[in-house]
Amino acid sequence: MKFYIGITDSDWFDQLKALKPEEVNFWQPGGNTVFRVLPEEGLFLFKLHHPRNFIVGGGYFVRHSFLPVSLAWKAFGRANGVESIGQFMERIRKYRRENMSHDPQIGCIILTQPFFLEESDWIPVPDSFKKNIVTGKSYESSDRESAYLIDALRERLPTAATPSIADFAAEPNARYGNPLLVKPRLGQGAFRVVVTESYQRRCAISGEKTLPVLEAAHIKPYADQGPHLIQNGLLLRSDLHILFDQGYITVTPDAHILISKRIRQEFENGKDYYALAGQTLKILPERLQDRPSADFLNWHNQNRYLE
Repeated sequence: MKFYIGITDSDWFDQLKALKPEEVNFWQPGGNTVFRVLPEEGLFLFKLHHPRNFIVGGGYFVRHSFLPVSLAWKAFGRANGVESIGQFMERIRKYRRENMSHDPQIGCIILTQPFFLEESDWIPVPDSFKKNIVTGKSYESSDRESAYLIDALRERLPTAATPSIADFAAEPNARYGNPLLVKPRLGQGAFRVVVTESYQRRCAISGEKTLPVLEAAHIKPYADQGPHLIQNGLLLRSDLHILFDQGYITVTPDAHILISKRIRQEFENGKDYYALAGQTLKILPERLQDRPSADFLNWHNQNRYLE
């Protein structure tokens, strides 16, 4: 099984180690290179800049996305490894030589269930990780050179917190076999990004594609034990999101839009919204397994929609 060692700076690492978030954005300032090295749920490890040639932590890969800084900040906040969006812009400016737009696009490698090692537990990188490597390097867990690293991580990390590492399987005569992965949990930021990308950055109801006004809505709210799952998400224009959350709009399991009569009764308005009644969703994820769950939609129909 492939894993990846990515290079980061100590400021990013130190802030996140103190914060202990449930997810992080391992961002790339250039915003033009797609990260295709790992499958979803793959192990991504952190290495500090040379000469500090140690593995200091890691996480599990969720998705790579190109995002404007404003959306990356909205999704992850301090889990970007910075204290403010102003500091975020300064960090990006440090690495980019060309003039930047007011809201530059950056590459975002989204990781969940991050872990951060104490300095006494830092692990030396494999000998093949040369000092002239600029961004990172991938490895196969079956390689003898990297196998010690996986063993060292197992020794240092609690099984409950890092199931993917704990389950790097071992037959008696094949010690360094493929890992048995446990699906990592998505955080709020990863949920936003995954839903945004799966709906092709367009509102599911209206087709609107002006990114700043699009929001990832939970069908069953997180406050009501609704999970951060793509199947529990819809990408909606901000006004439609508000109406959906408050029950003035719902979506049936067969993807039809219902508009409550309460809009007219309570606000003496709603012409534009009633025009949507009975239509089917304009945008759905391409992958069938990513589409809204009938169970979550039924929950919203029964528990949120205002008849």
